[in-house]
Amino acid sequence: MKQWTKDIVIDAPIEQVWQFLDGSLENMQKIMPQVVDHKPIKVTEEGVGSVYRQKYKEGKRIEEYDVKTLEYVNSSDLKKLKVGFTLANMFEITAYYELEKRENQQTYFKYTVTNQPLKWFVKLFLWFATDKVVVEFLQRVKRVAESDK
Repeated sequence: MKQWTKDIVIDAPIEQVWQFLDGSLENMQKIMPQVVDHKPIKVTEEGVGSVYRQKYKEGKRIEEYDVKTLEYVNSSDLKKLKVGFTLANMFEITAYYELEKRENQQTYFKYTVTNQPLKWFVKLFLWFATDKVVVEFLQRVKRVAESDK
């Protein structure tokens, strides 16, 4: 298993950042442009246990998978969303988004992603995997949230 954790301070209120993670497909696509569909399959009142069918475009291929909500906190000062899904029967992935309200309309954003290979030959790919995608994702969230004021 490989895990990356990165954090960043965003010059935007917590609710503004949260809308891209826990909002409409249109908002989600601003930070995850490869997500082409995100439909609820099962929605629970507390959030945990909710399942969404998501479609992700990689080149010309479209992958479809179910995203399960594993942790959900939505308070005014702290927001957490942890989701898990299996991609192409090759990887079990979790994404954990943590937002903390800061002073002066700032938000602390911490992102942790884990990638567990499900096939022996896929483990080789993870040896060479870097945090580049994670860093780019954080920078995109910051850029989009700060320009959406």
